[in-house]
Amino acid sequence: MKLYTKTGDTGKTSIIGGRVDKDHLRVEAYGTIDELNSFIGKAITELDQTIFADVIKDLVTIQHELFDGGGDLANVMKERKYKLTEAPIDVLEQRIDVLSDEAPPLQKFILPGGSPAAATLHIARTIARRAERKTVTLMKSEEDLPVVVQKYLNRLSDYLFAAARVVNFRLKVADVEYERSANVFK
Repeated sequence: MKLYTKTGDTGKTSIIGGRVDKDHLRVEAYGTIDELNSFIGKAITELDQTIFADVIKDLVTIQHELFDGGGDLANVMKERKYKLTEAPIDVLEQRIDVLSDEAPPLQKFILPGGSPAAATLHIARTIARRAERKTVTLMKSEEDLPVVVQKYLNRLSDYLFAAARVVNFRLKVADVEYERSANVFK
């Protein structure tokens, strides 16, 4: 099988049940989810498999869930069965609580960075926020879209923040507080 089909040479792409312009809101939303998934994959390669076995397990699961959510957004079939459910959101919330309890308490905003893996997780967090914004925009213009994708992306960005902080904490790399931040977390 060849990787190239040439069917997109005219600016159109295939989605599940049709074809749309490559700059269609739907493609922008699931394309941003794909970009997010790639940065999560990069973060996994930067994590020590012993120290971060739990985080790596989370991230691999998240990669599969992102594929599900992206596929759900790419589906325009009349008879749709969505793959992403509410259950992963509950798991993300539980993991956020566990990771947040492990890292030192926050008082001020922090700058993205620290260790390379934490910096990559912060990049993924910002892409998750962009994917969420693109999904919100798509939901305003299309009907019958799975709201769970938007909710999942919202919670995922929180998870990625918590994971980045734990990565730095376990590596004994201090988070850098934003100098002009007031104490906003109490």
